[in-house]
Amino acid sequence: ARRAAILRLLEEAGAPLPVGDLYRRTGGNLADLHRLASLGQIALEERETLRDPLSGRAFTAEELPPPLTAAQAALWEIIHPAIAAASQEKPPAPFLLHGVTGSGKTELYLRAVAATLQRGRQAIILVPEIALTPQTVGRFLRRFPGRVGVVHSRLSAGERYDTWRRARAGALQVVVGPRSALFTPFPNVGLIVVDESHDASYYQSEQPAFHARELAATHARLSGAVCLLGSATPDVGSFRRAQRGEWRYLHLPERILAQQGAAGSVLSTRTLPAVQVVDMRAELKAGNRSIFSRALQEGLHAVLERGEQAILFLNRRGTATYVFCRDCGHTLRCPQCETPLTYHQGARELTCHRCGYTRHMPSRCPQCGGERIRQYGAGTEKVEHTVRMLFPQARTLRWDRDTTRRKGAHERILEQFAAHQADLLIGTQMLAKGLDLPLVTLVGVILADVGLALPDFRSSERVFQVLMQVAGRAGRSPRGGRVVLQTFDPAHYVIRAAAQHDYAAFYRQEIAARRRLGYPPFTRMARLEYRHADAGQARQAAEQMAQRLRAEIASQGRRATSLIGPVPCFFARAGGLYRWQVVVRGPAPAAVIRPLLPLPENWRLEMAPVSLL
Repeated sequence: ARRAAILRLLEEAGAPLPVGDLYRRTGGNLADLHRLASLGQIALEERETLRDPLSGRAFTAEELPPPLTAAQAALWEIIHPAIAAASQEKPPAPFLLHGVTGSGKTELYLRAVAATLQRGRQAIILVPEIALTPQTVGRFLRRFPGRVGVVHSRLSAGERYDTWRRARAGALQVVVGPRSALFTPFPNVGLIVVDESHDASYYQSEQPAFHARELAATHARLSGAVCLLGSATPDVGSFRRAQRGEWRYLHLPERILAQQGAAGSVLSTRTLPAVQVVDMRAELKAGNRSIFSRALQEGLHAVLERGEQAILFLNRRGTATYVFCRDCGHTLRCPQCETPLTYHQGARELTCHRCGYTRHMPSRCPQCGGERIRQYGAGTEKVEHTVRMLFPQARTLRWDRDTTRRKGAHERILEQFAAHQADLLIGTQMLAKGLDLPLVTLVGVILADVGLALPDFRSSERVFQVLMQVAGRAGRSPRGGRVVLQTFDPAHYVIRAAAQHDYAAFYRQEIAARRRLGYPPFTRMARLEYRHADAGQARQAAEQMAQRLRAEIASQGRRATSLIGPVPCFFARAGGLYRWQVVVRGPAPAAVIRPLLPLPENWRLEMAPVSLL
């Protein structure tokens, strides 16, 4: 009966069928197929099916690209000749494309890809986060259907392998993905785009440590390709390199609004969304103890009434920042990392977001036995809970690492919100990066100060970048938009510059501070980090390394070189290991470290680290 069912199914199909389909629909097995084949009733054959993560996704191909604005056209007249003339004999200098959010950088990327493919070469498009990959892939697939692949860590090993093979064989001409996409084995790379090139996600601190932006520039130079580095908020080092002429500087200072008219797309320019800075100290004095200011509550109410959408941004996950005992002050910490544990209300668990350690919420303090265990601070879960209390009619989505652990979660959340299946999107830094959501007319930054006090010379730059980026999610349609930025330090130069969308003002103050304090780009740095399970051993090894480095500095007569440390890292313990670091700062730290190589066991070396935490 099974074999008869197999024959009937094949006859109805009139074409070969995968054995898995036959098994599922008839209950047959491999023995049945072998028997039918031996009788000459069927033929068994093997066919290769490449695993494509984009299979089944339908995209409507664009008939014609939209027109360029005068500013875009002027820059294209610079980029296009560079693509046409690029070769290994004459590799062009990298381009730094500084364009405000919504200024049309992506259209220049698309035109650059088209010009590259016309020359028979391939293109690599880097994005900082997996969350951005679906939206970016969609734009490139609509322009170049059938020629685009995607690479990122959420793919299965088989999908990554088959994409790698297709690229090497020439079946793909464009690959989109985060930093790992840079290693796609294209035979003739002609263009490398690094979108949001300022983003710290391009830096891999784990061994082998590398910065994908710097590697992209080197890869392009060796391949004779054009390297296009795009950003609305270039990092200070990149902007200075462009000012000094090492990189070619391109600027798009105005946001573009595209509207459909009788003759097609009509382009116009718009101002960036207005930013209202709310002093949360004044809110407290006025008796408002909510995490939402009165201005933000009024803005959310108006958005819901108009049937629009809003984004609420907080650079924290969980319900509470940390949990402590009000009797003795003891803070519950991870036993492996010693970082404060975060409380998650849904699971009623405490979680370490560095190593994944979890435990139940205790009823008594493990230090003094007191019962007054409390949560303090606000995370994304608490923001969502507060929204539901204040606006029970609002449909909410939360987008952070806790809600995107499963494959395809980023794309599902983005599709739901883009289809207006939710009114409010609550999330962390993923929200700040490149998303184009026309119905979003309000962005609320719950606490803009987060990160400003971290002991790292790039902390102010990171906060400014994320505030500028998340503010750029509002007002990307004719509806316009506004930003409510809540802070306890409204006078800080980062807050003032972000509120005015004033990159130049931020850069002037930041570069002056870097020059005064002797930090990059006015010096070079190398970071040596030691990890060990024994605290005493970690400290001793760091002190011994510092002694060796000081001796080497003295023997080479390097008066302009100094050490920072040895000191415990800001995150002093991670994964059960204690962390100590020594930072070499000077004109040529590599020359000081080279005689000490290879480093002893448990030492890690980072050249030009992006963080000292």
